[in-house]
Amino acid sequence: MATPKSTEDRERLVSANPVEDDASFELKLRPKRLHEFIGQKKVKDNLAVAIEAARSRGEALDHVLLYGPPGLGKTTLATIIANELGVAFQQTAGPAIQIKGDLTAILTNLRDRQVMFFDEVHRLQPALEEILYSALEDYKLDIIIGQGPSARTHTLDVKPFTFIGATTRAGLLSAPLRSRFGILLRLEFYTHAELRVIVRRSAEILGVDIDEDGGQELASRARGTPRIANRLLRRVRDYAQVRGAGRIDRSTAQAALEMMEVDKHGFDDIDRKLLLTIIEKYQGGPVGVNTLAAALAEEAEAIEEIYEPFLIQIGFLDRTPRGRVATKLAYDHFGITPNSRQNALF
Repeated sequence: MATPKSTEDRERLVSANPVEDDASFELKLRPKRLHEFIGQKKVKDNLAVAIEAARSRGEALDHVLLYGPPGLGKTTLATIIANELGVAFQQTAGPAIQIKGDLTAILTNLRDRQVMFFDEVHRLQPALEEILYSALEDYKLDIIIGQGPSARTHTLDVKPFTFIGATTRAGLLSAPLRSRFGILLRLEFYTHAELRVIVRRSAEILGVDIDEDGGQELASRARGTPRIANRLLRRVRDYAQVRGAGRIDRSTAQAALEMMEVDKHGFDDIDRKLLLTIIEKYQGGPVGVNTLAAALAEEAEAIEEIYEPFLIQIGFLDRTPRGRVATKLAYDHFGITPNSRQNALF
């Protein structure tokens, strides 16, 4: 995804970004059709209508922008769109395209109505982005041949296609590129109930014996993210086989996750350190993100894109114009009593 990946984040069990051993499991667990995709009802409803309309007209689907936090299923939805349309699928990422020739080759080789998926689309170089504009709008590609006074523009036709862009930072997309997307869809964090269904489905595919309570325990600590839920399932499965009876129930899940230092909210040591730094070192805030980054020896971007979104989503952290503020929920979680000044803020 588009977020910066520090060494610590790559090693985190509760990181929403993919880690090295995720790929093979995610491929096995990934749903193939829209009706198999769990959660994101508004997104699915919009896509179902758009896909059916495009299919009935025999046209390429409008270009789609999928945005939201990592690990929520943007790549999965892109593959599902291609499957539902019955067309070819090709995937690349913004940082992977470095020269105009690479992008030109991709676009000129597209098949009719094909889905072209660009992950981290906001990281596409501006010079390359400009090449996309006419391809997205008119299905034409302007190529400059030669240099200097003898340079001339040659226009190539591109077959109608569907461009799907995915990003965790929609605000960084340029206005011209954003305007080329006909369908803009935001993916939200999942509910515990939705994650419980995802865990049960994944367990069936992997042949893991898990009961309802065990599934609920995993779902409640998965930070609203299917990727994390599936990763926890695999780790707890190992624990159940080695130290349990091979079956994941509530007590087995709790014991495994306690050993892995993932608490009931899905916080790990980094989350707790961030919140406690704000509470204990900066009296609950507000504290600027750069100051907080220096105190944690972390990149400010990593705090904004990796650590904060979930803490803000569940109400443990507020992002204010003056800086970050720990909420009363954060104090209650650590059993810390706010002082009079902090109480006034609540």
